[in-house]
Amino acid sequence: MGKFSSNEIISLIGPTPRYDLGESVGPDLSLNDVLGSDPEASLGDLALGYGTAQGDPRLRALIADAHGVSADDVVVTVGGMHALFLIAFVVCDPGDEAVVASPMFPLARNALQAVGATIRTVPLSFDRGYQLDVADFGQRLSERTRLVSLASPQNPSGVATPRAILRDLVALMAERCPDAYLLLDETYREAAYGDDPVEPSAVDLGPRVISCASLSKCHGAPGLRLGWAIARDPRLREQLVVAKFNTVVSCSPLDETLAMRVLERRDHILGDRRRRLGKNLALTADWVRDNDAFVEWVRPDAGALCCVRLKPAVFDDGAVDSFYETLAPEGIRVANGRWFGDEARVFRLGFGLPPAAELEAAVTRLAAVLRRMSRNA
Repeated sequence: MGKFSSNEIISLIGPTPRYDLGESVGPDLSLNDVLGSDPEASLGDLALGYGTAQGDPRLRALIADAHGVSADDVVVTVGGMHALFLIAFVVCDPGDEAVVASPMFPLARNALQAVGATIRTVPLSFDRGYQLDVADFGQRLSERTRLVSLASPQNPSGVATPRAILRDLVALMAERCPDAYLLLDETYREAAYGDDPVEPSAVDLGPRVISCASLSKCHGAPGLRLGWAIARDPRLREQLVVAKFNTVVSCSPLDETLAMRVLERRDHILGDRRRRLGKNLALTADWVRDNDAFVEWVRPDAGALCCVRLKPAVFDDGAVDSFYETLAPEGIRVANGRWFGDEARVFRLGFGLPPAAELEAAVTRLAAVLRRMSRNA
């Protein structure tokens, strides 16, 4: 019992409050968005048999095209979390070391703990904009390191790691722990703002770099439970396929078919969502500026999320606890920084889910809470 650590982040798939600023996604696609006006004609002849263990080759080709790799490099998984678990399970034996950066998506850490890996943590600082320092990683790499697990852009901050830093980290790993892999969760990579350029995948930095992502965040299809791992090392890729077969056999052919439809329309889908993200990011920036007596933030590079901090000069520790207690009766939810291994006065604010008018109403209500709490403090 107790293989996986519990975390309050599970509340995000519970009842939804009136103003949900805790989520890290944009609006959900509907079946009509994916299929058009006549879904029965599109899917009526689909055979509901087993899929393949590696994933439908047509779907793998679409994923590969977006990453500049071969379709053979792609393993389709049941969501991005399945990819993170399979990689941890295959790469790390009990007692092997995995190096992670914190704050981080807690389920990624939990997967490493569940397989018995010894986790060595590199703390990232709000005051330094959650930027990675390769020297900090160098202090934690050893001959027992088997995996370095990062997200770029990060969850919860939305901060991306520059390609030059990743290249230096890959070089350092080749020197200190040549048997280790660098795992990059690139789930938010394509969630750029407006006309901002999309950074290329870092999977081309070497054969021991693994990329994983899903359709949940950028594309708005978390209900499909469709993700992938890209592994250019044939031996690792073969083990991931075998591990997938031994856990879920294959993905649903219905999910894979719908995923193909999403990726075939990716330019249209992503274009609409990037415009929305750009507008909501600007609204969030204005809100932080207007409330800078109470809060500060780290501006994200991509994604539907950012980190906001209650200013220590205004909110003591007791006021921070009261802040979270006050939000629920106001119908507001944000994501407590403790969920991700950060301090409690930092919270993840998700600005991508509500339309602009609703987001403005939500942060206006949040600002009223901040003013009231600061007077009490």
